[in-house]
Amino acid sequence: MPKNASFQTMPEQILERVATRFRALGEVSRLRLIFSADKGKMNVTELIAISGLSQANVSKHLRILTNAGLLIRQKKGIFVRYSTPGSTASKLCALASASLGVRSVGRPLPPVGDSS
Repeated sequence: MPKNASFQTMPEQILERVATRFRALGEVSRLRLIFSADKGKMNVTELIAISGLSQANVSKHLRILTNAGLLIRQKKGIFVRYSTPGSTASKLCALASASLGVRSVGRPLPPVGDSS
């Protein structure tokens, strides 16, 4: 999407896709799964171990994230691995964190104009 694209002139279909992605990002468990998969291809068992969620919950969240285009599902034989298609979700979370005045490591940002 060009930098000067306006939501006012964006087709309804594109707006719906953007809304779907934001809805998918609106759950803490899904964000954890995205950040885990962002480290490399991971299978469901690995994602269950990292997240502490049940298999049913992980599967449900993975389906939502895959349908929203935030994860890629790659099947080889009986094995399925998940990964991120890029850093879109990470960038969005970094922007949201910055707007809250929080660095990605969880420390507050210094006030504007503060050199410390």
